[in-house]
Amino acid sequence: MAVLLMKLRLVPDDELAAIEALLEQQGLDYYATTAGNWGISLPALWLVDATRIDEARSLLDKFAQCRQSEARALRDALRESGRARTMLDIARENPLRFLLHLAVVAALVAVSIVPFLQLT
Repeated sequence: MAVLLMKLRLVPDDELAAIEALLEQQGLDYYATTAGNWGISLPALWLVDATRIDEARSLLDKFAQCRQSEARALRDALRESGRARTMLDIARENPLRFLLHLAVVAALVAVSIVPFLQLT
């Protein structure tokens, strides 16, 4: 019986392609399910042979560690070169969306604090 290997919500396409290539390279049979037409189903990778789950999970753990170290190295290189995105860059790119998000945060803070201010 198939066993859940990993959920695919918020997994980028390039990462999914790399994971699938890695599984095929190691000879691990798998299949993928999608979120469906309405996006309410479970998008996931399923391992066909449940007896090889430990091997597959250790392989995915190593892959995740490598991907994490690559992402951190890229982030550090961007910071050192001065090309890393800052909050000011995000505000400049789309000021209306930035102000809307800021207003939503302020409204949530206000709603959270108002009950305590009315106690006194």
